[in-house]
Amino acid sequence: MRNPGDPVTPHPVGDVPDRPEPLAWWQSGAIYQIYPRSFADANGDGIGDLPGIRDHLDYLNDGTDGSLGVGAIWLSPFYRSPMADFGYDISDYTDVDPVFGTLGDFDDLLKGAHHRGIKVIVDWVPNHTSDQHPWFIESASSRDSPKRNWYVWCDPARDGGPPNNWQSAFAAVGPAWTFHEPTAQYYLHSFTPHQPDLNWDNPKVEAAMHDVLRFWLNRGVDGFRIDVIYKIAKDPELGDNEPGLRHDEDWPTIHDRLRGIRRVIDEYEDRLLVGEVYLMDLHRLVEYINSGDQLHLAHNFVFFHLPWQAAVFRASVQDFVDLADFAAWPAWFLENHDHSRVPTRYAGQPGSGQRRARVAAVLICALRGTPFLYYGQELGLPDAEIPPERVVDIDGRDPERAPLPWRRPSRAGPGAGFTSAEPWLPVVADAERLCVESQQQDPASTLAFMRRLLRLRAREPALQSGTQRLVDAAPEVFCFERQLDQRFLVALNFTSRSVPLGLREDVSSRAALEISTDPGRGHGPISPRTLVLQPDEALILRLPQP
Repeated sequence: MRNPGDPVTPHPVGDVPDRPEPLAWWQSGAIYQIYPRSFADANGDGIGDLPGIRDHLDYLNDGTDGSLGVGAIWLSPFYRSPMADFGYDISDYTDVDPVFGTLGDFDDLLKGAHHRGIKVIVDWVPNHTSDQHPWFIESASSRDSPKRNWYVWCDPARDGGPPNNWQSAFAAVGPAWTFHEPTAQYYLHSFTPHQPDLNWDNPKVEAAMHDVLRFWLNRGVDGFRIDVIYKIAKDPELGDNEPGLRHDEDWPTIHDRLRGIRRVIDEYEDRLLVGEVYLMDLHRLVEYINSGDQLHLAHNFVFFHLPWQAAVFRASVQDFVDLADFAAWPAWFLENHDHSRVPTRYAGQPGSGQRRARVAAVLICALRGTPFLYYGQELGLPDAEIPPERVVDIDGRDPERAPLPWRRPSRAGPGAGFTSAEPWLPVVADAERLCVESQQQDPASTLAFMRRLLRLRAREPALQSGTQRLVDAAPEVFCFERQLDQRFLVALNFTSRSVPLGLREDVSSRAALEISTDPGRGHGPISPRTLVLQPDEALILRLPQP
């Protein structure tokens, strides 16, 4: 058996290998992102915590059809932090912030997850620390500090302003430089001034951050999601950004740095590296995963930001296939903690947002690759409405970070079972209908649908390691076939009107319905030749073998 990431002989996308390589765990199971502040609060302070996650592991996967059936969880940061960016400003990489619990709580969560067959991925934030991290406090103490060049410091420009034209990723911040009066230099921060960038051109920084990885690997974590990984390689000359050429990210040194990180990971058996590669260029994205010695997976933000059109999604999937070697395994996602949720972002006609949430789930779960789900996506949660006086995030991301509603607010109060106190953010307006409690009692709910979808994917090798072939159909429909020991036809209607499938090739005259996003579609034999998709419907058909 090859190790994950080892080069393999490429196969044309339409060909079926006689003996496909066994999949790694991160290829076969869905990965579920948890924003710890918002999943479940065990101590009643209004903020989610690690014991809250541990107490709900059975909901995620207890080995039965009554659970969601995810293969792994990814935890957004839970480390010690002043919370200027809600945990992405870290003051201690090797401890748990008291708001989330203790290291013992983390160990209990890890043990409980592993007992249920759930892998655990943790966020790693290598580009920047908190300005309260001991490293930065020492670095800022003097120009002669031994840790001065652990961060990026620079003299002012001739006019006294910032050294170059680099801007923070947060529009509200402006320039990515803050003047430090005690030492009369600027320091770099790609995000808020409370998040100074580490200087990865310093080998001591690289070694220290590798030790952070080993700390968590030694505790037993199964992998890392790397925050803004493309930012750890910058132009050491600090040149101005130019049209078509960024000097503040994705510098050519990134690939050797990734190889160094991968060597650390490969000291341990069967671990994962997945990177946030927020580059709107598939060519550059694929360079992070194609060589087999850098990332295992890279989040594809080109795909994420597509308009809701079948032809556009089809073209983007084909572009990835054309660029990627067979060893480059895709990672598909359409929700995360930084962006509006699918029912809100892709809402069309009234009610279409909820229907499209199911279509999006079929898309990412049926394509060849690993699906990433965001907590609450299994419920079809929209963005929450945040009153002005409750806004806390500098970049407007509160609506997609609202707490998960576990119970009906009419019974459980405003915390909706997430907490017994006032939740740190309001839950969604329709929590009475959308909460876990309500959806568990409704066989036509989005939660019931997601459980069926993930079970289908888990039991059918063709939907995991099978080949993928795009199929010509009506312009409004994205259609593709998965094949290994079985054949499946996946069809997604990207419009809110009924559309004939309109196959332009003879796939089969008969099929069996495996799953549909439309609760009203009856089961039984279907003819793909005459099939009409309902508004915002996606379905998976089992085809006879040729």
